[in-house]
Amino acid sequence: MGKPGSTFSESWHRIADLKVSLRPTVRGRRQVFRGELWHVLYDPFNNTFFRLRPEAWDFVSRLQPDRTVEAVWEEALQRSPDQAPGQEDVLQLLTQLYYANLLYFKRPADSAKLFERYRKRRQREIKSKLLSIMFMRFPLFDPDRMLKKNLFFIKLIFGIPGAVIWLVVVAAALKGVVEQFDMLTRQAEGILAPDNLFLLYAGMVIVKTLHEIGHAMACRRFGGEVHVLGLMLLIFTPLPYMDATSSWSFRNRWQRALVGAAGMITEIFLAGLATFVWVNTGAGNLHSLAYNVMFIASVSTLIFNGNPLLRFDGYYILSDLLDIPNLSTRATSHLRHIAERYLLGYRESVSPAQSVRESVWLTVFGILSGIYRVIVFGGIILFVADKFLLAGMLMALLCIFTWGVVPLFRLMQYLASSPRLAKTRLRAISVSLLIVGMVFFFLALFPLPSRFRAPGLLEAIQYVRVVNQAPGYVKTLLVHSGTRVEKGTALIKMTDRELDIEIDRVNAQKKEARALQMQAMSRAVEDLKPIRKRLETITARLADLARQKQELIVRARQTGVWVAPPASELEGKWLPKGFLLGEIVGGSKFRFSSVVSQDDAADLFVDGIQKAQVRLYGQEGGDIGVEKFEIVPYQHDKLPSAALGWLGGGDVAVSMSDDTGLKTSEPFFLIFADVKPNPAVLFFHGRSGKIRFSMKNKPLVVQWGRSIRQLLQKRYHI
Repeated sequence: MGKPGSTFSESWHRIADLKVSLRPTVRGRRQVFRGELWHVLYDPFNNTFFRLRPEAWDFVSRLQPDRTVEAVWEEALQRSPDQAPGQEDVLQLLTQLYYANLLYFKRPADSAKLFERYRKRRQREIKSKLLSIMFMRFPLFDPDRMLKKNLFFIKLIFGIPGAVIWLVVVAAALKGVVEQFDMLTRQAEGILAPDNLFLLYAGMVIVKTLHEIGHAMACRRFGGEVHVLGLMLLIFTPLPYMDATSSWSFRNRWQRALVGAAGMITEIFLAGLATFVWVNTGAGNLHSLAYNVMFIASVSTLIFNGNPLLRFDGYYILSDLLDIPNLSTRATSHLRHIAERYLLGYRESVSPAQSVRESVWLTVFGILSGIYRVIVFGGIILFVADKFLLAGMLMALLCIFTWGVVPLFRLMQYLASSPRLAKTRLRAISVSLLIVGMVFFFLALFPLPSRFRAPGLLEAIQYVRVVNQAPGYVKTLLVHSGTRVEKGTALIKMTDRELDIEIDRVNAQKKEARALQMQAMSRAVEDLKPIRKRLETITARLADLARQKQELIVRARQTGVWVAPPASELEGKWLPKGFLLGEIVGGSKFRFSSVVSQDDAADLFVDGIQKAQVRLYGQEGGDIGVEKFEIVPYQHDKLPSAALGWLGGGDVAVSMSDDTGLKTSEPFFLIFADVKPNPAVLFFHGRSGKIRFSMKNKPLVVQWGRSIRQLLQKRYHI
């Protein structure tokens, strides 16, 4: 019950002579929420709960099959005139209890209404399942008897011994994770690889089964009953589920919160055990399965189960800790109250919030959960569409119908015929039309800035890349990186043992040819001509080898600052000819080379760039201005630097078949932007960042429509 309604009601005659009472199976239990006493009605026969204020419980508990509603109400009014519910309150309360199937009617004629009520309730349940097609549930069996038999062990698990073991296992597992963190992150890159999907699903089934068993054991540990364990189709993926709603009747909110957290506690413990298996096994199915269990039991637990904005474990824990039962439903009712009272002018609207603090919580939660739900369902639809395009399109149409068409139809019906707006209908319609007009104007007519960002690299305009002209082993770096050098300065010394052997061999051939020449001059003059030709060939060969020997000394091609990897990365390594050793950066002028995807490139050629600004990673100063920019009018497939691609930690998708990390998975356009000097920003060659291009202002509908079309064309070729 909300705030007290009017003492008398025009509809009182409909219920005054009824003789009703609570069903015999209904149990009552006292609970304290936010320092206030409440009573929770629980019917284990149909697993129904209902929460009452003390004055409402005082009235309901006195209902008897042989007494009329009016007699009980008059008695309550005489006993406590200030606290007794009004006739409107009683009417609303009995209606809610009636639809919750918690009332018993003595009249035989009510049996038809009972079956009609059951039929309507089943229709609502079926409709709810159809609207929740991505989360359909199928109950399988009742685990309560098995839980009762093992209650002794359950109390040990959810007691001090279990807590100590849990802490030890989790702490030891964290130590193993820290020690093997590099291997852990590398293996995460293949978590969605096709050959790992079966093990990922197997790990999910194991984790979620134990997750639900954890909830069931915790619920039974504190006296609750668990009568449903079944199968849920989560995005058409079979997973287990259980029903622990009996924990709602627990008096202690910390017990209710622990039941909600039991699944996550179980998953984290399982992740710890899987860590031990993963650390102590080599490559194989067991090793991969353990890793998948670790991933699901830790990452998914924190992202989904621990998130209070979704109606998973985190939501129920937050609801219990805040002492706000039915948090989501009450948040929706509170937002509706705000709209009715302050926008539509219905002054008799009553908020479900009992205090200012609770109203703040309901407002914030209602707005955030609504936004987050749209984001999550949008991501789910895209995920399903990637695998099954037709199913994804059907789900998208269902969501548009459920969240767009149905609410709009109900709003129109509400504005046209709701008795709540009888006195303020003109204002309600006017305000609604004004809001719709303002939203339409803002989204479809009002031009807003249109921008997009592209990754890129800051480069000196005067710079050369230094490569070796001959293959060989790196012996030493003669000049450290960061040193300013003159043109011709020796930078790196390389060696090639095979080249030295070849030089010695050719020198020996030259000595042999000279000896043959001296012999021919004294004995066989006619042999001099071929010997001289051979000697010329050998001399030319020696000159070529000497040139290669000189090329093993890598020299600066221009004056500037020598930028190269640390010596430890190159010394002793064999480098083929043309290997990039470093760069020599000269001058103080810089440009920003940006990589623009094909989707964004369409805006470049259609609308043109109005303004461009650069911001470097790690920059604290303002944006860097751009003097001018140049669009290269053809597509590229190799990045200016591997730092822009996935392998280098960048945003651009690269081909997995290219070890250099330079070849992109799809072509792109290059834009060279000359940047203005900025004393607040440190300019150095190779620093990465992003450039923001500002286009002509456009309404949001136009911008969103273009983005959706690009998404459909790129991902689904529609």
